[in-house]
Amino acid sequence: MAKTILVADDEVHIVRILKDTLEKRGYRVVTAADGREAVDLAVAEQPDLIFLDVMMPHLSGFEVCQTLRGEHGLTTPIFLLTARGQERDLTMGQEAGADRYLTKPFSPRSLADLVDETLGGA
Repeated sequence: MAKTILVADDEVHIVRILKDTLEKRGYRVVTAADGREAVDLAVAEQPDLIFLDVMMPHLSGFEVCQTLRGEHGLTTPIFLLTARGQERDLTMGQEAGADRYLTKPFSPRSLADLVDETLGGA
């Protein structure tokens, strides 16, 4: 059975790039367009990896990460993906419980390689 990855981002083109790239590698990808939907899908789907955009409607990626780690006790790897690359943002991501903080723009291939490395392949 393919490993599941949740991609939560309100930018449709980012979701499409990640979904297409990861599905070509054999992963099952579910998507959310805002923070609340991301929490609901993460709890329901129990994905193997979660990508969260930092700036989403309803709940930020930081808030989603804190909710999943604290309230729901998820230990799933969480990667924050954002255009915000300042040191303060990185610290906030670490404090929220994120495993990685990745900045946009990104190389889809490098990101897929990182997923393979993290999950041991699809």
